[in-house]
Amino acid sequence: MMVDASILLDELDRRILNALQSDASVTNIELAAQVHASPPTCLRRVKRLVDSGVIERHVVLVRPHKVGPALTAIVEITLDHQAAEKLAEFEALVAAEAAVLQCYRVSPGPDFVLVVQVADMPAYHALVHRLFTEHANVRNVRSFFSIHRSKFETRIAV
Repeated sequence: MMVDASILLDELDRRILNALQSDASVTNIELAAQVHASPPTCLRRVKRLVDSGVIERHVVLVRPHKVGPALTAIVEITLDHQAAEKLAEFEALVAAEAAVLQCYRVSPGPDFVLVVQVADMPAYHALVHRLFTEHANVRNVRSFFSIHRSKFETRIAV
């Protein structure tokens, strides 16, 4: 979803966004108190931020190792053909795969960088086969495996 670049954020919008990025589970009354606004004003502002696409969605962050074995891979993908329809086709392929947490089209270097989360190395090999080996347009795959996550943040400075 493309966000309208003309949306102007004032100081209250920024306080709301910063508070929600820390904990989106707060009630509207708690949020209003944190950002020093009335609850109706706060509710109206949050609705505007959602409707305009500034707030994309509310999620829960799960620690991968708390729910089972976890292997994180950062994968560079280079395609044989980079025509617009081939790039879009590859993006659609990886978007449909639950193990792919993030997909970036990058330049220069590889065409895509993916962040992948799987249970273990056999699951990674199955993913590679499904997405990259069977996909005729993939020329090169370069994988890096995380041995330690020292920082993970979803907050965007506003």
